[in-house]
Amino acid sequence: MIKSCVTIALVPQIKTGPWIFWEDLETGMAKASKLGFDAIELFTASPDAIEIPKLKELLKKYNLELAAVGTGAGKVIHGLTLTDPNSEIRKKAISFIKDMMDFGAAFDAPAIIGSMQGNILPGNGREETMSWLAKALNQLGKHAESKGVSLIYEPLNRYETNLLNTIEAGSKFLDTLETKSVKLLADLFHMNIEEGNLEESILNWGKYIGHIHFADSNRRPMGFGHTSMKKIAESIKTIGYSGFVSAEAFPFPSPDEAAEQTIGEFRKWFR
Repeated sequence: MIKSCVTIALVPQIKTGPWIFWEDLETGMAKASKLGFDAIELFTASPDAIEIPKLKELLKKYNLELAAVGTGAGKVIHGLTLTDPNSEIRKKAISFIKDMMDFGAAFDAPAIIGSMQGNILPGNGREETMSWLAKALNQLGKHAESKGVSLIYEPLNRYETNLLNTIEAGSKFLDTLETKSVKLLADLFHMNIEEGNLEESILNWGKYIGHIHFADSNRRPMGFGHTSMKKIAESIKTIGYSGFVSAEAFPFPSPDEAAEQTIGEFRKWFR
């Protein structure tokens, strides 16, 4: 069964980002539960920002699952990426992600690598940079396997990274890795920019998809842009996807209204 999910961010430095609920974890969870969401996707400043027993208690209280944990704070707060030319920074990035993976694994939830993948910087070649990324993902994939979870890698649009921008490129890159524990995040906002045909990309490369971000073409909640969801939803069902469809979208026109819009669109297409 495809499950609904809403994002909650607890990192002040990313306040302008595409997340529905902010700052107050329990309030966000209570609202998500009342609207009928199945899960939350959580963004924290560090793995120890929330005590694991406390989060387990809250998830049980509000009948929610933890779908995934974001790692973006590693870049935003600490300036860490997996493709930094400085090997010490790359090591710190891997360590930060491993710690986030350990936190998520306590809830059987994967960690997501988005902005922490980094970029090919001036003065560095593509081949060398991609080798750093491959080495990091192999290490992290092995760690994920040891924890019984997957690791989610997100192809971002060209304005955010020059590494891998499409589901096809991401899938082919995963095929070069030793680890088989890394899956892709199909973010409909990024795909609207980069993919020639969203539904065909999902159908062709669906076996690599481990998580989906649900946002419209303008990164507002689905239904507030020009994304045509009918065929996209059909393709997601056709590949047998049974994970989370998570609202990583701007809280437009307000967090509460964005959450209501999202759950309505989710039910329209997936229930």
